[in-house]
Amino acid sequence: MLITGASRGLGRELASLYAADNWRVIACLRGGASLGGEIETQLLDVSDPSSIGALGRALQGVAIDVVINNAGIRGDTGGLSTLDGDDFVEVMRINALAPLLLARALRANLLAGESRVIANISSRAGSLAEGTLDDDDGDYAYRCSKAALNMATVKLAQDLRKDGITVLSLHPGWVKTDMGGDEASVPVATSAAGLKAIIDKADPADSGSFRSYDGRRISW
Repeated sequence: MLITGASRGLGRELASLYAADNWRVIACLRGGASLGGEIETQLLDVSDPSSIGALGRALQGVAIDVVINNAGIRGDTGGLSTLDGDDFVEVMRINALAPLLLARALRANLLAGESRVIANISSRAGSLAEGTLDDDDGDYAYRCSKAALNMATVKLAQDLRKDGITVLSLHPGWVKTDMGGDEASVPVATSAAGLKAIIDKADPADSGSFRSYDGRRISW
């Protein structure tokens, strides 16, 4: 089990849940902090392709059953009037490009594993059908990046089907984390438990699907 963005929030909770379930957990962090217990750590800056490549080399020969692409940023939330090109590109690089580069870097590891699941932590905010139903926040970069991640999920599901690798887009809910804020409605533990239940049961028939932490299917 490899999880990106595992230093805090949802990533850390997922790492703890899987470790408690006796999985070998590789938690990827930008810093060198320890998560304690039996959780292993690897340095990873998902905004840097060379760091992703270095992770692949460091894990060469290690069988990985599940990769959870959790690392992400929100970027500017002000809307069209405050849209900044550099900020937009950085959000796209971290939220949409990095999971693709990680899938490529860790493909051999997944082939050596048994479950063979890539779980992309997306968001309902990236749904063209549902993403603007509940609020009027700007979030151009974040929404566009998650829509792009959803397309990446579908493309990866097609390309990796022959390898027996299942690829999922998962909506964690509006989670009470630093990104979600104090007004968020879903406790971290509830979201993580729901996501884990979906990931643990995933099989090739689920590949290319978009699901909420509570099991509901989300429209594209």
